[in-house]
Amino acid sequence: MQQWGLEPALPLLFSSLIISYYYHSLFTLASATAMALLPFMLSLIAFLLQHHNGVDCYGGKQLLNLQHYHFQWNHNWDALASTCLSHKSRKEKGATILEMKHRDYCYGGRDKDWNKLLQRRLILDNLRVQSLQSRIKNKSSAKAQDVADARIPLTSGVELGILNYIVTVEMGGRKMTVIVDTGSDLTWVQCQPCKSCYDQKEPLFNPSASPSYRTVSCNSSECQSLAFATGNTGNCGENPPTCNYVVSYGDGSYTSGDLANDHLNLGKTPVDKFVFGCGRYNKGLFGGASGLLGLGRSNISLVSQTSAIFDGFFSYCLPSTESGASGSLVLGGNSSVYNTSSPFSYTRMIPNPKLSTFYFLNLTGVSVGGVTLQDSLFGKTAMLIDSGTVITRLPPTIYKALKAEFQKQFSGFPTAPAFSILDTCFNLSAYQEVDVPTLKLQFEGNAEMNVDITGVFYFVKTDSSQVCLALASLSFDDETGIIGNYQQRNQRVMYDTKESKLGFAQESCGFT
Repeated sequence: MQQWGLEPALPLLFSSLIISYYYHSLFTLASATAMALLPFMLSLIAFLLQHHNGVDCYGGKQLLNLQHYHFQWNHNWDALASTCLSHKSRKEKGATILEMKHRDYCYGGRDKDWNKLLQRRLILDNLRVQSLQSRIKNKSSAKAQDVADARIPLTSGVELGILNYIVTVEMGGRKMTVIVDTGSDLTWVQCQPCKSCYDQKEPLFNPSASPSYRTVSCNSSECQSLAFATGNTGNCGENPPTCNYVVSYGDGSYTSGDLANDHLNLGKTPVDKFVFGCGRYNKGLFGGASGLLGLGRSNISLVSQTSAIFDGFFSYCLPSTESGASGSLVLGGNSSVYNTSSPFSYTRMIPNPKLSTFYFLNLTGVSVGGVTLQDSLFGKTAMLIDSGTVITRLPPTIYKALKAEFQKQFSGFPTAPAFSILDTCFNLSAYQEVDVPTLKLQFEGNAEMNVDITGVFYFVKTDSSQVCLALASLSFDDETGIIGNYQQRNQRVMYDTKESKLGFAQESCGFT
């Protein structure tokens, strides 16, 4: 339960005192003098309410500081890189907490052309979405097959060279930075000897140096689970007959190698005989990360393998892309370790036996600047929530209504050309601050996700000459909508796989 102190009530207390003072002045001062004070009093009240809890939000709008965004592209990247691969973690009140950061600020930021990077992200994100849609369609048409808490530092990272998030774990005594992905199940890392590997910042995992490393046999239940978890059956290797895995991604990226188990440490929480992929052939835009951490729902995901320890609970708070920003991945259901500023609201996970590895929820409404949109698809739309997709995709009719209302409320600002999947763009280069309409997503059970100001606009150009609404339309209404990580920023998103529900609460992400 949220504990409320005196601080959240101070703006309202001060406002009440100001109002009382003004009405008292009507009786003690001349009428003209009292009326002259009215604009000042109202302005002061508005200021106090706007900055309550550090959020500039009023009248269905949020204040966006554009100068702050310009500043983030200019930093000492050598100094930042030394802090990105954080090994911070702790165990608190039974929860394991890992620090989480954004990948783009950890690998080669000083050498990047940020304008090209910002544009390239969207192209790659679209490839991931196409891959997810293909996986969903293939699984939907196929016959269904049988098949203590921890907190980890979470930082921004990229699975396919885009806006994804990374954490540091320890496998076989070696610390490794891996990408967090709720849309994948198999955890994997690049291994020696590597027949074909992409460049990573840390040394490759060496199985021969780990006394607890063991390969998984091809007749095991774990090997048989690969078909449902990855879409590819496990194959038998030779001498000995070990299980070989293959996972392919939407842009042609892939990983292939031996299915194995080893001792995993999540912060200070040990996991014995953890099943993962030891990648011998790996290719793709995985940045400098050592591999991927699968948080899906199949038998071989991290969530399922640690269910006896964490009871199927995990949550994350995704930080913004600012340099040095960090969030957390919390394994376990002890909510007292969260730093939320609002109570949780919950919605049920929509069951789908043929797509049971994904997390679905029912979108029942969207509001823009306090105006509730109307569409017949609300309440009938199963949305996939995914930490690996960047930009939220909405059914065409819903997106069209959202776009029209946003343009109506944001009129007066010069427009800019569309880019890639984003078609609602503005030229804000002449402004230091702008008032932006608030966005709210509503789900079954009266659950709400208030989109943080950092998740409303996507900067295609660093000088703000091309700033776009960070949501996009699907091609067809029968495609599956996706809630991307861009709109999940500065939220505590809680997954309870045991009770099959998701929770949302506002939280300013940080690892302390």
